[in-house]
Amino acid sequence: MRVLITGITGFAGSHLADYLLENRDCEVFGIKRWRSRTESIEHLREKVTIYECDIRDATSTRGIIEKIKPDRIFHLAAQSFVPTSWSAPEETLYTNIIGELNIFNAVKEANLPVRILIAGSSEEYGLVNPDEIPVKETNPLRPLSPYGVSKVGQDLLAYQYYMSYKLHIIRTRAFNHTGPRRPPVFVCSEFAYQLVQVEKNKREPIIWVGNLDTVRDFSDVRDTVRAYWLALEKGEPGEVYNICSGTGYSMKQVLDMLLDLIKIKVDLKVDSKKLRPSDVPRLIGDATKFKLQTGWQREIEFKKTLEDLLEFWRERIK
Repeated sequence: MRVLITGITGFAGSHLADYLLENRDCEVFGIKRWRSRTESIEHLREKVTIYECDIRDATSTRGIIEKIKPDRIFHLAAQSFVPTSWSAPEETLYTNIIGELNIFNAVKEANLPVRILIAGSSEEYGLVNPDEIPVKETNPLRPLSPYGVSKVGQDLLAYQYYMSYKLHIIRTRAFNHTGPRRPPVFVCSEFAYQLVQVEKNKREPIIWVGNLDTVRDFSDVRDTVRAYWLALEKGEPGEVYNICSGTGYSMKQVLDMLLDLIKIKVDLKVDSKKLRPSDVPRLIGDATKFKLQTGWQREIEFKKTLEDLLEFWRERIK
């Protein structure tokens, strides 16, 4: 089976490649932009085939897809950092929506019988009322960031291309996922990175934080990419599925768990740059629909994820 991963150099993309190579009989291909950082896939250099391609370029995207002729496409490439979407809304919308459009058109024009997974986000739900938790796929979409808007655009475009052209498209809305290789601009990894720096006497015992009251539903990235595979193998085309643990943690709880694991004392200070113009106060998902359809279950407990995240940074901070 020939599998194409857009965004293979990223966090989830590299873990998905690991999963496919270790557990499935797949020939793995990936695309990256010329300036993409590649440290997350250095260990895969001899095992995957990487092409240079910017999905915002329709001609380049069409040429790569016609060359690879994949059986599966996992579309993970995106501008995925919510705070960046506030400072670069145009780039976020263009990359995420037009990039996906170019993939769909390339598949349609090549008339390929390919299954496509769209990696959506819980940020599509945005403002969730207290009586709507845990969030089901039928919940209204009220995005509160340009990133959230871009993912809603991807979601609806995928549904439209399924309905109009019968492309085999599965939509997922993954809630927060973390683990080794997560860049330190994302909250769990940022906390772990700062704490390991303190542990190794690389900085003063001060941890800079944003809003510690927000609550998120965290899964391990290795469980999430396994869910992506099951979505394409067992999901119904045109449908949308939540991927989540069903358990919420406040950012304060996450930090306290990491502090309990690392056994150091620190002071907390608020960094105003980490506060968003509008924030989603509470996001906890309901993955019942996905579990019933695919049999997926979370296998890695959150404490283990945080332990692995700390070890990841201990190995890299010398």
